[in-house]
Amino acid sequence: EIGVRLVGSEMCIRDRNMMVYAIADIKITDDSWLPDYAANVHNIVGKHGGKYLSRTDNIITAEGEGLDTSIVALIQFPSMEALQNFATDPDYDQYRDARQAGSITRLHILEGKDVAGTIPYLPKG
Repeated sequence: EIGVRLVGSEMCIRDRNMMVYAIADIKITDDSWLPDYAANVHNIVGKHGGKYLSRTDNIITAEGEGLDTSIVALIQFPSMEALQNFATDPDYDQYRDARQAGSITRLHILEGKDVAGTIPYLPKG
């Protein structure tokens, strides 16, 4: 999970210098943490070379069963190392702890590659 300690993620990411994307699927259970988190975490993400590509509550399920989700955030990092540095940054601790206490979060980390190797503008995986 991102924002926690990313235990075991190193073994899953083959190229530690490859662009990675974090998808945070968040169900808010207590929204008291949200204003502070929304106002401050993007600066900590930026400090580590990351940037939000989207943070929205307008989630449309186009196929399959919808998720019980309040917010989805898509964050780009230049590498797994940058993401891990963000996740373990002491400046992030209070925000992570508040989010975890007030939500149920699923975090997915994706490599910026094409596993089939047929998309010319993506690294082959």
